[in-house]
Amino acid sequence: MYYVYIIKSNKDGPFYIGQCEELDERVRRHNRGYTKSTKAKIPWHIVYYEVYINRCDAIRREIQIKKQKSRKYILDLISKEKVAGD
Repeated sequence: MYYVYIIKSNKDGPFYIGQCEELDERVRRHNRGYTKSTKAKIPWHIVYYEVYINRCDAIRREIQIKKQKSRKYILDLISKEKVAGD
């Protein structure tokens, strides 16, 4: 399984979008400072994720989300997930 995920910094609220195969380990790596682009905003927590069977589909979705370049789009994704999970 592959994941497209959105994490949010507890420090000052920015989001980061990525994809990976092991979600929990990937977030741990973000929080340990192994990722240059997220190191300065530690700590991070998962606010949204989607599951894909293959990496190609996960990468395609990650790019689609990033192309939106919209905080509102991300907030809409997150809020829809919370409503669907209730």
